[in-house]
Amino acid sequence: MGRDVPALTFTREDRRQYRFKMQQCLDALAQMLRESRFEAERPQVGLEIELNLVDDRAEPAMRNTDALEAIADPAWDTELGRFNLEINIAPRRLTEGGPDAWESEIRSALNHAEQRARSIGTHLIMTGILPTLRHEDVGEGALSENPRYRLLNDQIFAARGEDLHIEVTGVDRLRTYADTITPEAACTSTQFHLQVDPEDFAAYWNAAQAIAGVQVALAANSPFLFGKELWHETRIPLFEQATDTRPEEIKVQGVRPRVWFGERWITSVFDLFEENLRYFPALLPLCDDQDPAETLLRGDIPDLGELTLHNGTIYRWNRPVYAVSRDKPHVRIENRVLPAGPTVADTLANGAFYYGLTRGLVEEERPAWSRMSFSAAEDNLRTAARYGIDARLYWPGMGEVPAAELVLRRLLPLAHRGLELSGMDDAWREPLLGIIEQRCVTGRNGAVWQKEMFHHIDATAHCGRHEALRRMTQQYIDYMHLNAPVHTWPVE
Repeated sequence: MGRDVPALTFTREDRRQYRFKMQQCLDALAQMLRESRFEAERPQVGLEIELNLVDDRAEPAMRNTDALEAIADPAWDTELGRFNLEINIAPRRLTEGGPDAWESEIRSALNHAEQRARSIGTHLIMTGILPTLRHEDVGEGALSENPRYRLLNDQIFAARGEDLHIEVTGVDRLRTYADTITPEAACTSTQFHLQVDPEDFAAYWNAAQAIAGVQVALAANSPFLFGKELWHETRIPLFEQATDTRPEEIKVQGVRPRVWFGERWITSVFDLFEENLRYFPALLPLCDDQDPAETLLRGDIPDLGELTLHNGTIYRWNRPVYAVSRDKPHVRIENRVLPAGPTVADTLANGAFYYGLTRGLVEEERPAWSRMSFSAAEDNLRTAARYGIDARLYWPGMGEVPAAELVLRRLLPLAHRGLELSGMDDAWREPLLGIIEQRCVTGRNGAVWQKEMFHHIDATAHCGRHEALRRMTQQYIDYMHLNAPVHTWPVE
């Protein structure tokens, strides 16, 4: 959904033509997979980080257009809300440049953007949900200016036919309605990309699905929404509900949601794109002029524009991506389960754990997903989102165990093994995975710190809930810039 689209309305003929082009794209993809036309020699990894904009008081700042102009870097782009920005870090080989190269690149980009944003009175914060965000901050006026967001908003509500219902019960209970999709903008994430050989795609995707709950338990960082204390990773249920095109009657009929974990282990990347066409009507039926069959026939690589646009409106927690780079097609997994933040150090630790663990699981003689039901993996994600690092998760051969115990006893050694197989030596691995280990030992991640700090301020300052959240957020920003892992952050 990253490409720009015009502001327009769609006809029945648009939808008929789009369906036809989608099938053409799917047929072309099947042919390319049969003929092994994909880039597989130099697999790369990538990273996207969504951030919030705040003012000097840590309140949301609706100024992403001004901030983008000040930053003046094509790596940065708007997101759904006027208080959001996104940075795309250039793809790279996992071990390219040495142990500190990726961290230096990311910190340099973020520090430059913060310096430029500060010149217009705004600041950047990496967090799953901005704690100071109020319900009135996500009305229609908070929608970013790019026409693609307005068009997507209109199409979702045209399909739904009624206001969105958002309900999450944690420590507090949130129950509200929205007449735009802008509450989705409250969800800011870290997205890890992993390019793989198409022959290995199914194994890596299944591995990513199997560990999604573990990832969220370790990295939860979204305990507050609209002033209420909800799940440790409230971003998960909020995103599911804020982009739901189904009224209640359609849900009961078993129609799949647009934010989707999936329903089965797969055998090919083709399975996922085929499901997209089979289960999901088009939200943005925009056709381009390229004929994918003719393009293949003359020896060129098709863009598969309709397939990729449609795929961008289906929000799988592990999304397949088809792309063409340097005239060569590739497929990759976009891992979307993690919140942004708290620090670059935490982000890279999360990435090392994800990349290492998926590789370690794929290399096992008997894969975990062959011994685990798909529904158990989905249940793990929901449990982890609710309870964070205190969650009890299912794992084959261990049963239901505390998330921290599962990681320390079983998964962390696998992550080390996977990174070792990827060419990362022990001196490089230890600092990254050591952060994951210490989160498990201390039982502390971003969500835990936010909750503890909020309650400490609330109990000692007696300043009111929103003011306590605001002060907590200001302290969060200070620690974020120090780049010390969140498990070391004090509460004082």
